[in-house]
Amino acid sequence: MHSPLAYIHPEAQLGENVVVHPFSYIDKDTVIGDNTVIGPNATIYAGSRIGKNGRIFPGAVIGAIPQDLKFEGEYTLAILGDNVTVRENVTVNRGTKASGKTVVGNNVLLMANAHVAHDCIVKDHAIIVNNVALAGHVEVGEWTIIGGLAAVQQFVKIGPHVMVSGGSLVRKDIPPFVRVAKEPLQYVGVNSIGLRRRGFTDEKIREIQDIYRILYLSGMNIGQALEYIEKEMPVSKERDMIIDFIRNSTKGIVRGKFITEEKNNKI
Repeated sequence: MHSPLAYIHPEAQLGENVVVHPFSYIDKDTVIGDNTVIGPNATIYAGSRIGKNGRIFPGAVIGAIPQDLKFEGEYTLAILGDNVTVRENVTVNRGTKASGKTVVGNNVLLMANAHVAHDCIVKDHAIIVNNVALAGHVEVGEWTIIGGLAAVQQFVKIGPHVMVSGGSLVRKDIPPFVRVAKEPLQYVGVNSIGLRRRGFTDEKIREIQDIYRILYLSGMNIGQALEYIEKEMPVSKERDMIIDFIRNSTKGIVRGKFITEEKNNKI
């Protein structure tokens, strides 16, 4: 159902059962998947690719050109996966020639007034809470939650299963499976509640906690801690994910006070 009060460019490609409410604008060179609902006053610019079963709420703007002075009008995309919810006044900008696209994965929730800048990658099942601002080239891992009013500096990488406290200023990379809070931003423990909700066993959570105790509580520097973990800790997918993330970090990872994790994350 397409309202006669909406503008849909003749070259736009809309799938089956797409609903477009009044006063929305859908540009040329757009693709919208089956069963997606475009709410009133939404704007879908050229270069937008929206998957199936999406929900785009009023005032959202998808595919606007990057807010980057280096942008020279190159052809780029803004790609949203399946089952993505885009709440009121969210903005998702197209990519630049650096990567050619901004990508939001499947089953992502972008809450009201959030901004996803050029060349960002937001992976599956992530939740970006109200008024979060992601600068250009930010990467957000699977199942990660970024609390409201947080601001993430350009080129920062946030691992999977991370919980970022609301109002945080994120200037460093955040490794997988952790919680971060305070100012300046610090490691405050493993995201054990989130991990349990996603089926991680208590044994697996303890294994992850042991790794982060070495990284943050042992007094070793990062290089020494990684060497110890690789040599002494049992091989696992999670262990290798943490090691690889930290070794590939270009901005450095968040640090933390020497807290007693058992006090905050009892199994």
